[in-house]
Amino acid sequence: MTANSSLGKSKTQAGAQSGEVSTSNSYTRATFIRWLKFNLVGGIGIAVQFAALFLLKSVLHLHYLYATAIAVEAAVVHNFVWHEQFTWSDRVRTSWCRSLLRLARFNLTIGAVSILGNLALMKVLVGEGHLNYLLSNAIAIALCSVANFLISEEWVFAADRR
Repeated sequence: MTANSSLGKSKTQAGAQSGEVSTSNSYTRATFIRWLKFNLVGGIGIAVQFAALFLLKSVLHLHYLYATAIAVEAAVVHNFVWHEQFTWSDRVRTSWCRSLLRLARFNLTIGAVSILGNLALMKVLVGEGHLNYLLSNAIAIALCSVANFLISEEWVFAADRR
């Protein structure tokens, strides 16, 4: 290829023709795989949250907002353990001290988004909209999920990148 024929091409096009691998493509692929892992762990966490919510509200007869807060925290702790060992295992250096600091970051961010988001949405959907508490919980989880992934990806588990 002559110098004149490559003038109208972007660096990406020229790099692709010369055999260079784009780092943004591998970053995007890695992020997509991490998103899939995040959702797998989150799916199991949803089961933990639903089971805890059902037990606390329907069996133990706690108020739906108290039951929601406790159920969300159970799912948050469950998800943290699996995210550290599975979703972001390539980024973490495991030690009790680092894990406790990460758990604190996770709880202060993901926990806060999850609990406050779930409680606010449950108050609106159940308290004002009179929707079923389990359906409302599913809606709240879905709406909080994207924010939780972005916070985890960019801050909670980013600190230990090697």
